[in-house]
Amino acid sequence: MAKIIYIEHGGTRHDVTVPNGLSVMDGAKRFTIPGIDGDCGGACACATCHVYIEDDWFDRLPKMDRLERDMLDFAFDVAPNSRLACQIKINENLEGLVVRCPARQY
Repeated sequence: MAKIIYIEHGGTRHDVTVPNGLSVMDGAKRFTIPGIDGDCGGACACATCHVYIEDDWFDRLPKMDRLERDMLDFAFDVAPNSRLACQIKINENLEGLVVRCPARQY
């Protein structure tokens, strides 16, 4: 398990403990975090779980694969620290991971 810090676009912070093996998107859905829709259920097919990873965490995550990179083309306001939350699997090394939600999905 790892504590993940979700920050809504407006600044509201949610600190939740997410079980290992779930994705950052699964954690957001489980705890009803606004701003992460996950319409495809985690199949990396919609980009509605687009998030921004805090800079000090970005290089500590597994590298993005081509499918995720291509799917980000459909996200709104992509930045260098953008990722799809469905592609980040929780493990104890992610304790304290900070993700920020964009202004909107799509």
